[in-house]
Amino acid sequence: MTAGELSRSPHVLLGVGGGIAAYKVCDVVSTLAKAGVEVRAVLTDGAQRFVTPLTFATLCRHPAYTDEAFRQGDRGRPLHIELGEWADLMVLAPLTANTLAKLAYGLADNLLTNTVLASTCPLLVAPAMNTEMWEQRSVQRNWAQVQADPRVHAVGPGAGRLACDRVGLGRMAEPVELLVMIESLLWTRGRRDLVGKSVLVSGGSTQEYLDPVRFIGNPSTGKMGVALALAAAHRGAQVTLVHGPMTAAVLAPLATAPIATVPVTTAAEMQAALEAALPQVDWLVMAAAVADVKPRDRAATKLPKAALPERLPLAPVPDIVAHLSRLKQPHQRLIGFAAQTGEIVPPALQKLTAKGLDAIVANPIDQAEGGFGSDRNQAVLLCRDRPPYPIPLCSKQTMAHHIYDGVQALWALDSAVGPSLA
Repeated sequence: MTAGELSRSPHVLLGVGGGIAAYKVCDVVSTLAKAGVEVRAVLTDGAQRFVTPLTFATLCRHPAYTDEAFRQGDRGRPLHIELGEWADLMVLAPLTANTLAKLAYGLADNLLTNTVLASTCPLLVAPAMNTEMWEQRSVQRNWAQVQADPRVHAVGPGAGRLACDRVGLGRMAEPVELLVMIESLLWTRGRRDLVGKSVLVSGGSTQEYLDPVRFIGNPSTGKMGVALALAAAHRGAQVTLVHGPMTAAVLAPLATAPIATVPVTTAAEMQAALEAALPQVDWLVMAAAVADVKPRDRAATKLPKAALPERLPLAPVPDIVAHLSRLKQPHQRLIGFAAQTGEIVPPALQKLTAKGLDAIVANPIDQAEGGFGSDRNQAVLLCRDRPPYPIPLCSKQTMAHHIYDGVQALWALDSAVGPSLA
């Protein structure tokens, strides 16, 4: 987990509110600390009834801050000023109805709310409360008012079973959702440079069936596609993700994200979904690993082992990227992917030209800690007649931000020196 503009370890200030969801935040702190992020925790009086300051002090490797220390005021410099200047990102989780109301009206009656007002860094908020509380008109008014602040970024709430046994909206976002949003905000520093853009992402593999239980496929998990969709949404874009079969764990970060998802199975289904969405988008990012061939014939029922052919007749699968390239309008941009072994740049450049792409991401799948199924990857971003943009080994979420930074930088060069590639 890295930050795009920081020369030191990122600083995350965590404000813990008084709700049972506070226990989830422990996992967030532990993961951040293990990733080398410096974390400090501020606990409200209510939060201490659910999780002790000692717990957060142990996980942060630093004493937790409470209102008692703030009230004593025995420091040379005001604590809330120091914490506000220290933080690169503030995270309020769980955000209770009480603290939400204070944020909406700019109140500052404890250490946490004083620190919010004494800081200028991005503010990530994760609400958590009973469904009836969440749906109150006053709470929704406060929520709308807080979200109108440009520094505020929100995750959740989600729906599910609450601590009161009510099933409904109000459940705090899960740690995996918080962590991916934190990683994005540490990279962008809260920048929303894709506001007004509509981004269509494809991800995962496609499966071409011989019969109801056997298929031709590949090991793509869809993690890169999910990362690209989330990164674009975190930067303000309207995002649609068309994806092949994925596990619940891979899809988990999308639970409360404002992303439209379209699940498909075969290449034909993916092509139809992408073609239907294409007229409304500005950018198309093709990260899916689409099958190249399919069984020529598909049986309606499972074939007995003895009936399996010794030689399987195959039929080609349409080239989705090339097809969409022919359909796209002059204002639209198409980014492809080339997963390669060995030398990755020459075949990627050939694909860039042959398929009429505006950019291509060449990534090795035969390197350690990269490729299919990994949480990390490395790549080279290529545009025609532009210097290569190398992306070092990093998390796939960070790689997604590298890609968006890179294409915007390279396309800006096109605007400066001549006609657009589109």
